[in-house]
Amino acid sequence: MGLRVLAAMSGGVDSAVAAARIAEAGHDVTGVHLALSANPQSHRTGARGCCTVEDSRDARRAADVIGIPFYIWDMAERFQRDVVEDFVAEYAAGRTPNPCLRCNEKIKFSAVLDRALALGFDAVATGHHARLVDGVLSRSADQGKDQSYVLGVLTREQLGHAIFPLGDSTKAEVREEAARRGLTVADKPDSHDICFIADGDTRGFLAKRLGAAEGPIVDQEGEVVGNHHGAHGFTIGQRKGLHIDRPAADGRPRYVLSIEPVSNTVTVGPRSALEVTSITCGRPVWNGPTEPTGLTEPTVPGGPTESVALGGPVAPGELKVQLRAHGEVYVCRFEETAEELRITLDRPATGVAAGQAAVLYSGETVIGSATIAAAS
Repeated sequence: MGLRVLAAMSGGVDSAVAAARIAEAGHDVTGVHLALSANPQSHRTGARGCCTVEDSRDARRAADVIGIPFYIWDMAERFQRDVVEDFVAEYAAGRTPNPCLRCNEKIKFSAVLDRALALGFDAVATGHHARLVDGVLSRSADQGKDQSYVLGVLTREQLGHAIFPLGDSTKAEVREEAARRGLTVADKPDSHDICFIADGDTRGFLAKRLGAAEGPIVDQEGEVVGNHHGAHGFTIGQRKGLHIDRPAADGRPRYVLSIEPVSNTVTVGPRSALEVTSITCGRPVWNGPTEPTGLTEPTVPGGPTESVALGGPVAPGELKVQLRAHGEVYVCRFEETAEELRITLDRPATGVAAGQAAVLYSGETVIGSATIAAAS
């Protein structure tokens, strides 16, 4: 007997093919598009975002072709509170948030899943490129499109009610299938940028909400080398748009090293000063096979790592962490205390920003995540 599945349909090709596959597998599928803006006409058209009027129409047409019921759920108020306002507050605090990750956590797999279960659905299906095996999250077959990082914040319970039908397919295969099925979104461009910033100008969006506040740009010695109109307009590792008055003594580029919102100070320096190997995180979420209870250290030099997080020995180099969406992965070890998670990298990483997620993997399998608080 098939499941009752709610298919989240953004209006793009991935979610349309995901819904089609679930319906074809014999499940009782209902499509739903999330209205995330109180004024969607103000959003971009042409598939740059994922919550425009155009997108809702594309989702409805796809549902008609598939032959499933279709509804639009108004999530604008919840989205504004949990994603947009959180985004602004995080930048105001000197952190760099990932709004897509927050949307997955708070909207698609909290608000939507909760409502779906209350209505009698068994699961929520989405077009994310990731795999689920017995409720355990793993990377997609298409490494270039893998979205396990932005799903790494989900709990075991949420993953237990999730379906990702595209995990074993490449994006090219998904587009080819959409064309065969007669879905008009087969050639629709992927969404990108931040969907709620209509013109793509993040700095301008934040300035309108947080206001302009002039402050100094200083070097590592504290010497003022420029001025800015709001520390919220910068991110760790940023190189362009710094408006520095004079070049460094060695003539090399400068990068943003730190952001201090209280004093409204931005510190810049050489790329080498961005390198970190120790990361402190909060809010750990363990969603792998079992929950870890301590330090993952090699038991003997060159030997396996004993990791209760994985229920057994882990080959050297298998435990890794990803620090940004589509970013590099680093071999690591970690230690969990009562208040935080400490991650040590085997080689330096650059551009590590507070507010981003650190997602831990054993090979291709996600074992947990936490929010970066500091790095050194």
